[in-house]
Amino acid sequence: MKIKILWIACFAFAFSAANAQDKAPENWFNLDKAADNVQGVSTEKTYQSLLKGRKSETVIVAVIDGGVDPEHEDLKDVMWVNPGEIAGNGKDDDGNGYIDDVHGWNFIGGKNGKSVNEETLEITRLVAKYRKKFGDQDGSKLSGKDAKDFAYFKKIEKEVEENRAGAVERLAEMEGTKTMIIGGLDAVAKALGDKPLNLENVEGLDAGEDQNLAVGMRILGRALAGGEEVGSIDEVKESVLEQIKGGVEYFNSQANYHYNPDFDPRSIVGDNYANQTEKYYGNNDIKGPDALHGTHVAGIIAAIRNNDKGMDGVADNVRIMGVRAVPNGDERDKDVANAIIYAVDNGASIINMSFGKSYSWNKTIVDNAVKYAEKHDVLLVHAAGNSSENTDVENNFPRDKYDKAGLFKPKNCRTWLEIGALSWKPGEDATARFSNFGKVNVDIFAPGVDIYATAPDGEYASLSGTSMASPVTAGVAGILRSYFPELSARQVKDIIMTSAVPVTYKVKQPGEKTTVNFSSLCQTGGIVSAYKAVELAMKTKGKRKMKRLKAGAKALIP
Repeated sequence: MKIKILWIACFAFAFSAANAQDKAPENWFNLDKAADNVQGVSTEKTYQSLLKGRKSETVIVAVIDGGVDPEHEDLKDVMWVNPGEIAGNGKDDDGNGYIDDVHGWNFIGGKNGKSVNEETLEITRLVAKYRKKFGDQDGSKLSGKDAKDFAYFKKIEKEVEENRAGAVERLAEMEGTKTMIIGGLDAVAKALGDKPLNLENVEGLDAGEDQNLAVGMRILGRALAGGEEVGSIDEVKESVLEQIKGGVEYFNSQANYHYNPDFDPRSIVGDNYANQTEKYYGNNDIKGPDALHGTHVAGIIAAIRNNDKGMDGVADNVRIMGVRAVPNGDERDKDVANAIIYAVDNGASIINMSFGKSYSWNKTIVDNAVKYAEKHDVLLVHAAGNSSENTDVENNFPRDKYDKAGLFKPKNCRTWLEIGALSWKPGEDATARFSNFGKVNVDIFAPGVDIYATAPDGEYASLSGTSMASPVTAGVAGILRSYFPELSARQVKDIIMTSAVPVTYKVKQPGEKTTVNFSSLCQTGGIVSAYKAVELAMKTKGKRKMKRLKAGAKALIP
């Protein structure tokens, strides 16, 4: 995930800067282009017309993520409740191998109730693995597979070391910037004395040789000249510290955790990590230490509609199963595979996966879990990633292509949707500038910029990412599986792709200023539409085999 850092060092101080820019229309991802002049997925129009008076069945949507707050006011009544489990009795009542898994399971937690938060990246774990193998060996004396592995090791080791050094340097810069700006604002406060804080008084100060005062005058001058209401210098300092905090946390995580081969929090989980087929580990804390991302995703899919609270999710009759497997760092393949199988075994019809990484430790074990989901008629919806990259060229795991498909078996998962992110802005700015894309590997785009949804502890927040576009699509899939239960997962995928609203104008290629045909960015060349998907579903004869796994059924990784 790419994180946007505000360059306060350049003094383009963004105190309430969002107020000076156009804002996304409220609830825009649910709105309709013709009726509301914004390219949402037409959720509201669909409920008000095509689905009005139509009955639906409740379906389960699993959210594999960093944690979901099951007590949020807009989610607690739509959380999946394991019918075979008695909450809090410390027993595995339904015999599925997981104790007290009332709302789901946490595969990155330990039996003592603790959970992994910070983690390394997969590339860093690979470096640590090869360091153990090669130590201080001379690569020139190696041959065959060892020589090849050693060359790969040195390549990724260099990348990790350079990224870590860069993070350390940027962390120091952020701390220096913080000191400089706070010092400048303090200097202005001292120079103003009892004078009111306004543009005239700030510009009337004489900085002379006082660099601190000059910095403070520049920051406040820009804010005041832009028409911002600045109540006090302390208010500005508080905002600056909040901005700096994000940057410091980001680079601190990179330097001390993400790119640190000596960091390994896995002991918290207490599993045998060498045993990649191990299943029954973790705990039942589906919220974990940082549930912002997963709670937001869950709200986009299923926040209670029309309850006059917060916002409305896309699907109106689904239950959210929380499956925690994604830390602040790269998720581990063992956990992802187990999370998918847990979701399938406990009745999920759809699995949302708003995560991804550039390297894989054990792709085969994830492939096997994906095959398992496909075999059991489960739709997997995955975020394409936020690196402005062409995933036809660059890796983004997990993915729908199987490494070991077999001679007469499918080479790709046929119940997988890969989702790029759309902005609410019109014309050439319609694509999210951060979104990954790919004519082959990305299927369709959906709203993913400035999405207002649930946040932990009863809060709400606006977030952007393909992580948001994926649950919008999962929500539309939830509508289809709920109102048209006879449709198979493959049919739901085909309907969503076939009913895509085509984009016929040129758009900016994510990460670039040049414009391209939208059709070059994804297979469908279009945008998810709940309305058109439901229209098509109403004309489609279902092929679903109605026999599904019973909740609590056990399955080993194939």
